[in-house]
Amino acid sequence: MSPRGDLAVVIPARNEFDRIGATVTAAARIVGVDIVVVVDDGSADGTGAQAASAGANVVRHARNRGKAAALETGAEAVRVIEADRAAASGRPAGRPRHLLFLDADLGDTAAQAGPLAGPVRAGEADMTIAVFADRVKLGGHGVVLGLSGAGIERATGWRPAEPLNGQRCLTRAAFEAARPLARGWGAETGLTIDLLRKGMRIVEVQVPLAHRATGGDLHSQLHRAHQLADVARALAARRPWRRPAAPPDARGADAPRAGVSAGWANGGGADVLPAGVSAAGVSGADAGGANGVGADVLQAGADRARASGTDAGRQGRAGDQ
Repeated sequence: MSPRGDLAVVIPARNEFDRIGATVTAAARIVGVDIVVVVDDGSADGTGAQAASAGANVVRHARNRGKAAALETGAEAVRVIEADRAAASGRPAGRPRHLLFLDADLGDTAAQAGPLAGPVRAGEADMTIAVFADRVKLGGHGVVLGLSGAGIERATGWRPAEPLNGQRCLTRAAFEAARPLARGWGAETGLTIDLLRKGMRIVEVQVPLAHRATGGDLHSQLHRAHQLADVARALAARRPWRRPAAPPDARGADAPRAGVSAGWANGGGADVLPAGVSAAGVSGADAGGANGVGADVLQAGADRARASGTDAGRQGRAGDQ
């Protein structure tokens, strides 16, 4: 990990013993990363211990609370680690790190996620979404993917290439603006809509990442059914369906533009995607460690994330329950 970084990786994980170690090790090699947090979301296979042995700061949910709760817990753990490091050094905490969300099953390819941070660092985007260079044949029929993409387009006027892709980099301010996240697997869909409606900029970046595709067995079909329900719930909570008026983008264009930034993978620039406007205000940051849900923390090296976690009940306030 970098000695002084500007990126914190958050990896939600459940029963990923076989891959989490490689994912953590690879993520720690990304330029600018000096914090890796794994949220063990009620695993029963030793995922947390494996992540800790690979060098991650591990926060554990005693029971499975879903992806959105894991992301919020991880972001809160990052805040606590930053505060602890500042206190230990006797210096002010400084600017919050950008958050890089990665899936637990990326394995060695996680090291290739660095380009996602490019537009965020450059101030050209508030959030980036990965577009995988190599598409994996999935076991489903694209129903959930289609629902999410169509719902985002209907709500904001823009349709991302991979609306459910969980590999994202965003500023701390953008993350706080989107809280509470939509429940469970609806997190990515709700996050995209909420940020666009608040006038924030999203850029898609092509990256050579790969993860395990869901199959066609009963367990996989049940997983997709849960995804479908969570995405539908997130969309229903973000009515009315209308295309919000889009202001000129950050570069002074008269109309919003959409595009995939392949250039960032090669060190070039990025196109800014259209941003929607909402009357909803941006929610402020909560005080670290004051959310009331406990979490077991494993120590990794010199860093100790004594995070009190994030209250999953906050998610219900957006009508996502």
